[in-house]
Amino acid sequence: MFRKIQATALALILALPVAAHAAKVKIGFINSITGPEAPIGENITNGVSLAIEDLKKKGINVDLLKEDDTGKPQISMSAMEKLAGEGIAGVVGPYTSACANAVAKLAEKYKVPEVIPAAAKEEITRQGYKWVFRLNAPADKYASVIIDAALGMGKPKTIAFIYENTDFGTSTVNSAKAYAALKGIRVVADEPYSKGSPDYRSTLTKIKAQKPDLIFMVSYVADAILLMRQSREIGLQPQAFLGGGAGFTTAQFAKETDISNNVLSSTQWTKDAKWPGARDFFNRYKAKFGKEPTYHAACGYESMMILAETAAKAGGDREKTRAGLKSGSWDGIMGNVKFDDYDGFTNQNNHQMLVEQIQHGVYETVFPKQYAARKAIYPFPRWK
Repeated sequence: MFRKIQATALALILALPVAAHAAKVKIGFINSITGPEAPIGENITNGVSLAIEDLKKKGINVDLLKEDDTGKPQISMSAMEKLAGEGIAGVVGPYTSACANAVAKLAEKYKVPEVIPAAAKEEITRQGYKWVFRLNAPADKYASVIIDAALGMGKPKTIAFIYENTDFGTSTVNSAKAYAALKGIRVVADEPYSKGSPDYRSTLTKIKAQKPDLIFMVSYVADAILLMRQSREIGLQPQAFLGGGAGFTTAQFAKETDISNNVLSSTQWTKDAKWPGARDFFNRYKAKFGKEPTYHAACGYESMMILAETAAKAGGDREKTRAGLKSGSWDGIMGNVKFDDYDGFTNQNNHQMLVEQIQHGVYETVFPKQYAARKAIYPFPRWK
């Protein structure tokens, strides 16, 4: 009996270093912590912070190595070069499409598993990369889901585009133009702009002259607010204002109720989605950070949960982590996640996007029907 107890005790002692090692994992994190995209970057950072808390409850201790790219691709690349040599099991990020596209090349070069949480440019996962995985739906889904929503609410025949001439803006609008043509909606204006411009009234006046039924905008926070404010100033009155995610889905935008109410936007996530833990995540985030999460927060959270759990099971080994990401399937606050190869994409999660509308200063899910919490207000009411 003594021998049996002694042997059991010895087995437990020998197992302790292995268990401790398996429960600790080093993960890199590249994000726009400062710079013009910091308001959205903050959501991703906060989502990652909540994930690390939840991972710890599961016995996984994450050693997080943070890098701030300030929204600039060159800084993002330098961050990845640095992290690749620091023994990380994988990396979450970056946020913007330009940064994520640049870093993806290095993830492939250095064989570092990368989980992209929210960058939308289609090309990122259309280059055959084996080490790059994307959680969020790409740009084509931003366009199709919101155009489908508009067609389900009314009978628009024309559409105008105004968008920043970045990877995110051009990729989203190119997809939207192709989808509009497929649905028989005629493009009457195509107006790219340099983000951060002080005045869009002349461009908006040109669009107004075309009397489009739909106006599709792709912008980050500051531009989204300014575009809508100046649309009101010149009396631009379409059937619907459509936002391509990003700046149109933030707390800052929603607070500008005189110009943001009734704007529709495509989004990757809402609290109303019947996905495991979505509402709980919303409540915990709001209690901890004193503000409502955007879809970026949910994407950041789920990306970190998936990468860290997979890396922990792989003992931090990069090749095993990559294989685990490729073969795995998860069901959490972003719904079912599986990194598939389809339609020219590689390691792309085929994610269901949603449409939300700001009603009385609150984001409400209005499309698709099975996810809708409220009926959409359509057409856009006349400006007061």
